[in-house]
Amino acid sequence: MNRLAPYTDFPTFLKRHFPFKVQKISLDAGFTCPNRDGSKGWGGCTYCNNQTFNPDYCRRGQGIARQLEEGKRFFAHKYPEMKYLAYFQAYTNTYGELEDLKRKYEEALAADGVAGLVIGTRPDCMPDKLLDYLAGLKERTFVLVEYGLETTCDRTLARINRGHTWAESADAVRRTHERGLLCGGHVILGLPGETQEDIWKQAEDISRLPLDTLKLHQLQLIRGTRMAREYEECPADFHLFGADEYLETVVGYIERLRPGIALERFLSQSPKELLVAPDWGLKNYEFAHRLQRRMRELDTYQGKKYAEI
Repeated sequence: MNRLAPYTDFPTFLKRHFPFKVQKISLDAGFTCPNRDGSKGWGGCTYCNNQTFNPDYCRRGQGIARQLEEGKRFFAHKYPEMKYLAYFQAYTNTYGELEDLKRKYEEALAADGVAGLVIGTRPDCMPDKLLDYLAGLKERTFVLVEYGLETTCDRTLARINRGHTWAESADAVRRTHERGLLCGGHVILGLPGETQEDIWKQAEDISRLPLDTLKLHQLQLIRGTRMAREYEECPADFHLFGADEYLETVVGYIERLRPGIALERFLSQSPKELLVAPDWGLKNYEFAHRLQRRMRELDTYQGKKYAEI
């Protein structure tokens, strides 16, 4: 754990693996999802609009090498000597034929300055043959597989049209870890029907998995999504956090989280033109500063209540 932070932060995690600074470059490699194309369902997850997290340089149709070059130009002014991680982010980046997946990953790794891969995907889209390939790949480069877990509650997973269960999530994480691959997760705090107690219980369930990294995001309602329409029709079904309430919820979450899981993010920052609610006007680093200050005030830290589980 970083001695300056009351939790294990993502820069500390990266320093374990790289002797130089690295920056993710998001890629849209032209994937779709099994609950969009009819394989598992239609319409996608009820909260999902990929426009909310694709940066300007990440444009489908430009090709992987072109997106990486534009991404490097975007970040080069910060640290000219920086290396990069090709972040396959948009949609489900393991959903395809194995040879096509290999070609896309290898194209990214062939780009100058790329030091590894981060692959975002769903727990139900990770076949053993692909895991075997990635296990071989990590012998020569950095590989982090990041699963969209979203929640540990099967009732909620069904409500938001995820198309998989918590058992499938846990199985995917364990199979990934068993092959020696680094494994990350992503969860959304405040999904409809979940209480603060449910969220804190989620931290206990997450802690039982061999995860290396975790992203926390508050629920945001995004224009054009099914969830935004549901909110308009029945706002009483939703409890949207205020910033202070969310802060206290995250503190409690981290207290119950296994020490050593690196926390990468705490906020989703959706474009204002797409955001319905809530709009806190906070950036992730600003929230992280508030969070650290609050945890020091409470004399608490990651895993303080984990031993009580």
